[in-house]
Amino acid sequence: MNPPARKPFFLWRLLRGIWDALNFGRRLVFNLVFLALLVLLLGVLLRGMPLLQPRTALVLAPDAVLVEQYSVAPAERVLGRLTGETVAEVQLRDLLRAIDAAREDAHIERIVLRPDRIHGGGFASLRELAAALRRFREAGKQVIAYADAMDQRQYYLAAQADEVYLHPEGVVWLEGLSSHRAYFREAIEDKLRAKVHLFRVGTFKAFAEPFVRDGPSPEALEADRVWMSDVWQRYLADIAAARGLDAARLQQAIDHAAEELEGSEGDFAALAESLGLIDARLSADALEQRLIERGEKEGSSFRQVDFERYLARLDHERLPLDPRPQVAVVVAEGEIVDGGPAPGAVGGESMAELLRQARDDEQVRAVVLRVDSPGGSVFASEQIRRELELLREAGKPVVASMGDVAASGGYWISLGADEILADPSTITGSIGVFGLLPTFPDSLEAIGIRVDGVGTTALAGALDPRRELDPQLARIFQASVERVYRQFIGRTAAVRGLEVEAVDRVAQGRVWSGAQALEHGLIDRIGGLDEAIAAAATRAGLAEPDYQVRYLERPLEPFEQFLLQLGRDQALLALAGRFGLLPAMADAATARELRPWLSWLLRREGPPLRIAAHCLCRGG
Repeated sequence: MNPPARKPFFLWRLLRGIWDALNFGRRLVFNLVFLALLVLLLGVLLRGMPLLQPRTALVLAPDAVLVEQYSVAPAERVLGRLTGETVAEVQLRDLLRAIDAAREDAHIERIVLRPDRIHGGGFASLRELAAALRRFREAGKQVIAYADAMDQRQYYLAAQADEVYLHPEGVVWLEGLSSHRAYFREAIEDKLRAKVHLFRVGTFKAFAEPFVRDGPSPEALEADRVWMSDVWQRYLADIAAARGLDAARLQQAIDHAAEELEGSEGDFAALAESLGLIDARLSADALEQRLIERGEKEGSSFRQVDFERYLARLDHERLPLDPRPQVAVVVAEGEIVDGGPAPGAVGGESMAELLRQARDDEQVRAVVLRVDSPGGSVFASEQIRRELELLREAGKPVVASMGDVAASGGYWISLGADEILADPSTITGSIGVFGLLPTFPDSLEAIGIRVDGVGTTALAGALDPRRELDPQLARIFQASVERVYRQFIGRTAAVRGLEVEAVDRVAQGRVWSGAQALEHGLIDRIGGLDEAIAAAATRAGLAEPDYQVRYLERPLEPFEQFLLQLGRDQALLALAGRFGLLPAMADAATARELRPWLSWLLRREGPPLRIAAHCLCRGG
């Protein structure tokens, strides 16, 4: 006879009941979240674009850093929006596309430009934007610029407008170009008792000088002075031409800024007006009233559409499947590194894979390589150059378009193209090579640590940074660097149709502006991205409107596409935040906690150190 079953202990039944309740609550919450996301997805897919009314002003105020390509992944960009953070970056191509589309759009009457909401960007990028604004004005449409304050990059854009207004307490800060670096030799050698061994070829190759010197070499100072003077004089000439001013007078005002400001009783805005840099001092609300009077009132302001909403409209109107042949644009922005990193750098393997896709895609007839890179790994640079060579061998022409910076390794990869175009203010050249190896035996000895042992060969353990640098290893490194330099100038000579000796004279790690590079035969002609695309199309036997331009990037997953579309829809975001469906209205502390977690999830290990072709230079 079986004993009677024991009833579960009361506490156990209570705990199990609590657990079942929690489990039910968890399933309920997840189902509700899933349902909310489904509703939002349907809203994104079914929601149409409201009609754009006549006499609308396109407002360009992205409040973001100007870049060629996003430096963070799509999910991270959307997370930044959903956690209440502003969009940190805006792509040059998107601004150009919006301005050019607005030029042909009968509903757009004028552009209201907030240059103080466009940050960063080199002078080559700014010149492309300025050219687009001039095309807009040539179509008989008006550009009005307004700012609370402007640095010299932002003012370059403002100067292209029909009218420029500044807040009465605002500042226009023009200062010129400079190059000041920190030098660490004393800290490394005298304080830390470590040593950085530099192996280089190129008298002007200054990238690694901060590790081995207490100040810049005379050659580095001379090289910087030459290219910066060229870029600065072009800047002054451009804004003088746009505003009908005298460039020499502007230079004088900057050189005697204190005296000029004292003459205006310390009023920066009054000084800007007296110099002709602006048309008037005006508050934002006063400008808004003027725009209402000139256009149409909508709500409490003038009729307008913001840049992101207008861009979303353009994307909405784009044909989903366009059978026309393509000119593919591949962007190489950032340091060139080994492997396939996340956005923000140019990975040798990942870039090579994109170029292979272009080679295998029958719809792609030509490729434009848009370069904005100071260089980096020689190995990765050669991987990319070789894939460009294979593209050309497959019968697909390649044109290199240099952006703000295309120096050292950035120039190396450009050698894979049939033709090289650059802006006059592009920073390029820096044809030189270096390698660095730190050692710190004296640092260890200072705290009582010594390293000793035995090896089976003369080289065994020679790479150990805890030991003194072996003279034989130093000779090996120097020989390798010299070989890469010979390869660099030899390939440049062969591609550019020059003598090796002639290339060596303008190489040696020296940086040039795009205009100077043209004089030395390092590029084919001056031109921007549009000219490069047209040149690639011509080489492929294509003519407008019989081809389309496609940016070749890693394809987005369907959920990433949904997130990006959701991130652009302000109304849906606000609705989601109001009902607590997404953390769009999360408090600042919560937002700060979310960011490190995402960074941790996206982080990758860095590649091993290799011989580099790198330039410590900036495009603005």
